[in-house]
Amino acid sequence: MAILEFLKDLLSEPAILMGLVAFVGLVAMKAPGHKVFTGTLGPILGYLMLAAGADVISGNLAPLSAMIEKGFHITGVVPNNEAVTSVAQKVLGVETMSILIVGLIVNLLVARFTRYKYVFLTGHHSFFMACLLSAVLGAVGFKGTALVLVGGFFLGAWSAISPAIGQKYTLKVTDGDEIAMGHFGSVGYYLSAWIGSIVGKGSKSTEDIEVPEKYGFLRNTTISTALTMVIFYLISAIAAGPEFVSTLSDGKSPYLYAILCGLKFAVGVTVVYSGVRMILADLLPAFQGIADKVIPNAVPAVDCAVFFPYAQTAVIIGFLSSFIGGLIGMFVLGIAGGVLIIPGLVPHFFCGATAGIYGNATGGRRGAIAGAFINGLFLAFLPALLLPVLGDLGFSNATFGDFDFGWIGILLGRIGGSFGQLGIYLVMVVVLVVLFLPSILKPSQNAINNIETEEA
Repeated sequence: MAILEFLKDLLSEPAILMGLVAFVGLVAMKAPGHKVFTGTLGPILGYLMLAAGADVISGNLAPLSAMIEKGFHITGVVPNNEAVTSVAQKVLGVETMSILIVGLIVNLLVARFTRYKYVFLTGHHSFFMACLLSAVLGAVGFKGTALVLVGGFFLGAWSAISPAIGQKYTLKVTDGDEIAMGHFGSVGYYLSAWIGSIVGKGSKSTEDIEVPEKYGFLRNTTISTALTMVIFYLISAIAAGPEFVSTLSDGKSPYLYAILCGLKFAVGVTVVYSGVRMILADLLPAFQGIADKVIPNAVPAVDCAVFFPYAQTAVIIGFLSSFIGGLIGMFVLGIAGGVLIIPGLVPHFFCGATAGIYGNATGGRRGAIAGAFINGLFLAFLPALLLPVLGDLGFSNATFGDFDFGWIGILLGRIGGSFGQLGIYLVMVVVLVVLFLPSILKPSQNAINNIETEEA
């Protein structure tokens, strides 16, 4: 049990996972000892920096959510992956960690023996998905070894398939840098890119927005983010009232507190960017050793925040558009008499920003706005539809926030509810066909949909 707990902690820690991957790659390349050391430490420190920035962002979004709920009189369920996972661990702890380990092994096997050569490196999202699968599959009757093996299969398979299906869009985002999306909001990002390709013909990139010389300081992403978020916080603080904000500010002036929260948010974003640059500087060269020696043509699938520096203006546009979509979705649910899903600012920032980046890659400004807006609508509707599936295990007051958790949980829950375990096994057969069919139809050692490799 202690060993399982240690492995769960180790494999759900992305910083250590990235360091291990870099270490294996550098050893495979027979790099000198000092380069193995620095090349292993670089991605670990980079991801810890990214995580520190994300913590600052999340920590400053929490009071903003509270002010919005108070100021605009909104009550309901706030989707939050961390919250629902912490609840689930009280009853599904062993199942979740076992599915996580099996899923990571399946991902490596799939990458080695099929054309889905994508290695999923976002360990905490793997952990969240393992939790979702343990809850949904447990609700339809799976137990023990069967639960762990079936859940691990779905986790490992989707960890390889999800980066592959949108890799053509990811290569547009990165301008050919061979990394992939390793985040379980992936279908929302690809949907945003597809929408961008439809609505954004001729639209200029968000990164080409012309700023008059006297407003040239707005080209500095940290400053423009700070100004945008300070306005956002001040409006929310005014709506909530100074008396309520004082309960959050620990005695500090309510409006000064709001301004500082907006500024700290911008600092968190900047720290994320710095961490990303550090990760990519060491991880990509080291990963080439794995691609050459261990899993030929492997592609690293990394966290969504890694993509933020590729389109920094789209990050803010995507967040705001997604949040507006979430608000409208909330009102639609309220009118329809459904569960009120309050827009969670953490998923709307990270997922909405990434949807904006993908929409911009295919459709410029119009693509970023429209794609992120549709993403925001789904971030309202999917958690509402997912709740009944999780409710059987007592998660009725918490739900997962990101796109893939929603549709996968709903699909498996509905099929399992209608057809029992047989239905789940039939889905497994379909997934197996999807995994091996590309190798049969077009045998190759190249990663499927990785255009740069295909052309090499």
